[in-house]
Amino acid sequence: MKKINLQIIAILIFMFTASMAFARDFIIFSIVQDLPMGYTNEVVNKNFYVNIGSEQGLDSGTTLDVYRTISRLDPYETKQRYQYQVKIGELEVLHTEKDTAIATLKDSYVGKDLKVYDIGGFMIGDKVNVKVK
Repeated sequence: MKKINLQIIAILIFMFTASMAFARDFIIFSIVQDLPMGYTNEVVNKNFYVNIGSEQGLDSGTTLDVYRTISRLDPYETKQRYQYQVKIGELEVLHTEKDTAIATLKDSYVGKDLKVYDIGGFMIGDKVNVKVK
């Protein structure tokens, strides 16, 4: 009886830990840009490297939504920390590999009507998802 209970517990633990392995956040993990030289009307190209690729259904031309997690603490009532997922812009995929992709800026909401960001522009750690029309 003990042996069967131990086997059931082991199977349940495996099932719960295996399901956690599938939940994965896709983020910007690297940013590469040209050095600005100070010319008038200069365009500084910037590439964003994300950990989502063709295995997750990405292809060239796919639009990715970019979200910033903003964390705030309520020090008065509940003493609880709240997490806000705020959309800050969009990326367009240029090239895909199995688990990664290179994207470029398509649209940025930073500096427009919404002014709730600590840091302007996209940064490493911002979350990305495939845009659903």
